[in-house]
Amino acid sequence: MASNPSQLLPSELIDRCIGSKIWVIMKGDKELVGTLRGFDVYVNMVLEDVTEYEITSEGRRITKLDQILLNGNNIAIVSEHHCLMLQLLLTSSHIYLVSALV
Repeated sequence: MASNPSQLLPSELIDRCIGSKIWVIMKGDKELVGTLRGFDVYVNMVLEDVTEYEITSEGRRITKLDQILLNGNNIAIVSEHHCLMLQLLLTSSHIYLVSALV
């Protein structure tokens, strides 16, 4: 395994996040924050203590889930949770989450 983070494979970066809170942006209008419990070679992920944020025609919907299995084909972006606030402030399309998480 490479020691320099810039030389890590994507799967190694995700593996380092097991047990940590992550932020997942799905294809479509859903984003999730939860604790990563595991993943496979297809980047299917199991998250626990999940908060799901969804934009609907009625507005923003927030759902709390004990556990969820995400299909890797539908995942667009994965980020460590501690970087979340800075990324949200810099990403105008996801700014709607700031008020819910602050």
